[in-house]
Amino acid sequence: PNIIRKIINAFGPRADETVIEIGPGTGALTDQLVAVAGRVIAVEFDKNLAPVLERRYEANSNFTLVRADALSVDFCSLLDSVPKSRVIANLPYNVSTAILQRLILQRSCLSEMVLMLQKEVADRMVAPPGGKDRGYLSVLVEAHCQTEKLFDVSPGAFSPPPKIWSTVIRLNFKDATAPGGDESLFMATVSAGFAQKRKTILNNFRNATGELQEVLKRNGGASIVLCKAEVELQRRAETLTFEEWDRIVRAMR
Repeated sequence: PNIIRKIINAFGPRADETVIEIGPGTGALTDQLVAVAGRVIAVEFDKNLAPVLERRYEANSNFTLVRADALSVDFCSLLDSVPKSRVIANLPYNVSTAILQRLILQRSCLSEMVLMLQKEVADRMVAPPGGKDRGYLSVLVEAHCQTEKLFDVSPGAFSPPPKIWSTVIRLNFKDATAPGGDESLFMATVSAGFAQKRKTILNNFRNATGELQEVLKRNGGASIVLCKAEVELQRRAETLTFEEWDRIVRAMR
């Protein structure tokens, strides 16, 4: 109960907003949300839990259950005429990164997220350039969000307790401008850069496939692109700042 209160206090649901909750489970957070928020849209994939939730909140006119996989939901389509919503979720450990990427891609209708996820994932999300945890997810989150780690949650807060710690994190979306001026090219570039972390950015780009390889060829090859972006050829991806990734992508446009 103490952790639930801390999450709800950090999120601060309001009577004038629509809230999206991903994975309500048995309703631990939902109880608090429906009591305050103007509207709660809950997305639940578990076929056993969905009917339990429907019965539990059938008297709450501000509650809507969407039986669906968060990895396939068009969140913006759930909002009707509401321009922006906020997300609160206890993300399943095995798909938390994939759901987070999907939410980022749909950020045009989202303003803020308060998420509980595996501590290791949260550490990767906020890892600075040069850190051992820096990776594709770090750059993606930095490109689109202002992040704030709120607090850690011990295994003992759960029943049954997992073997790992969790972290509650706040993400506020920046404006919807595409990084590098081309979002799909930016994501492909960062993904290729981290393909093999022990290799240099030059070698990883030389091994790029698909459309990115064609774009690099049209621009004279990986070494020319990196020189144009003023990035040293022997650097490794985890050492690059977001601004340097941005320059690399712009050098190919």
